[in-house]
Amino acid sequence: MSTPSELYRNAIDLNRFSNSVAKRIAVTYNDLILDIVDQLRGLDEFDSSAKAVRLQAILAQLKQSLDGWAGTSTLLVVEDLQGLAQLQSEFVTNELRRALPLELREQIRSVQISPQFAQSVATVDPTAINVVSLSDDLQAAVAGSPQTFRLTAAQGTTITLPNGKVLQKSFRGLAESQADLFAKTVRNGLLTGESTDQIARQLKGRLRFGQPGSLRQIAQAGGQVTALANNQVNAMVRTSINQVANEASQQVYKANQDVTNRYRYVATLDSRTSAICRALDGQEFDYGKGPTPPQHFNCRSTTVPVIDYKGLGIEPPPPSQLRRPNSAFKGARAVRGEGVPDNETYGQWLNKQSKATKQDVLGKSKVPYFNRLVDKFGPTDAIRKFVAADGTELTLEQLKRRYPNE
Repeated sequence: MSTPSELYRNAIDLNRFSNSVAKRIAVTYNDLILDIVDQLRGLDEFDSSAKAVRLQAILAQLKQSLDGWAGTSTLLVVEDLQGLAQLQSEFVTNELRRALPLELREQIRSVQISPQFAQSVATVDPTAINVVSLSDDLQAAVAGSPQTFRLTAAQGTTITLPNGKVLQKSFRGLAESQADLFAKTVRNGLLTGESTDQIARQLKGRLRFGQPGSLRQIAQAGGQVTALANNQVNAMVRTSINQVANEASQQVYKANQDVTNRYRYVATLDSRTSAICRALDGQEFDYGKGPTPPQHFNCRSTTVPVIDYKGLGIEPPPPSQLRRPNSAFKGARAVRGEGVPDNETYGQWLNKQSKATKQDVLGKSKVPYFNRLVDKFGPTDAIRKFVAADGTELTLEQLKRRYPNE
C-alpha cells in the first residue's frame, strides 16, 4: 500500500504557511520595539529627574503598544486559522475521494466548519468556569441533521498549546514579559553608566526596520528583547497551525469511518524528531483512541488516513495508478498524485523522483540544497533538515490557489 504524496506536500505547504503568519506578527512586534528604542536615544540630553520622567513615559507607551500588538496578533491568527480549517477539511475530503474508484467517491462526507471554531481555539480557556457552547453550536444541536458532520466551536475550546495555554493568553503573556525585560534592561544599563546607544544595541542587536530575510534570519539579527520573542511567536503560531490542520483532517476522517477506520501517525517532517514523535512515527490508531499532533511546540508531525480497502471490498490501487491528470496543483501534472510506499519515508521517495518533481515540491532554487543535504545526511534526515531551515512563505490566498475545492 502507499500514501498519496500530496499529503506530505501538504505538510510542507503548511510549514510555509506558518512561516508567513509568524513573520507578519514578529515583524510588527520588531517594528514596535525599534520605534521605542529610537525614543531612548534622546535620554542622554536630560538631567536625572527629567530623564526619569521621560523614561517612565516611554515605558508606559511600550506597555500600551505591546498590549495592542497582542490583541491584534490574536485577531490576525484567528482569521488565518479559520480559513485554514476550511481549506484543510476540503483538501482532505478531496484526497479521500481520489483514493477510491469513481463509483465510490460520492459516499465521502464533507465536514462543516463552525464560523466560531478558530475563535474558540485561540481565545477560550478550557479550564475556565462556565464555558458553554457558542451560539452556532447550540443551533446545530437543535436543528442539525444526523448526516451533517461539523467541526464545532465547542470542539475548538478543547484545543490548547502544549503548555495548556491558548493563543490569546500566550500573546498577552509574551507582551507583558517583554515589556518587563525592556524596562529592566534599560534601568540596569543606566545604573551601570551605559550610554543609550549601548543600551539600544543590547535591546535590538543588529536589527533594523525592513530587515530582510526569513524569520529565522531576522531573529538571529535581533537583540535581547527581539530574538527570543521572535522565536516564541514562531513556536506558538506553528504549533497552532499544526493543531488546527490536524483537527480538521481528523474530523473528516472520523466522518468517513466506513472508508477509513484508522490513521497513521507520520513524523517524517518533524525536524527535531522528539522522542515522543519518534516513538509514534508509523503507528496506526483508531480514530478518537490515539494521539494526534502536535505533541510538542514546533511539532511538524501529521496524520494520514488508512483506507479500509478490504472492508470496501476492493483492491488497493498500485502506486502507479495513483497518478492523476487533474491534480489540484499547477505544473508537473504528470507526476502529481504518485503514492509513497509504506516502507519508504517521504525523503527516500522524493530523492528518487525527477528533477521536475523536486522543483515543484521544494522550489527550483532549493533543489541543489536538498541534494547536498541528501549527500551529507541521507534522504530521510535531509527532508527534515530542509523543512526546518526552509523560510519560504505561503499566504492563505496562495494556499487556496494551490488547493482549489474541486
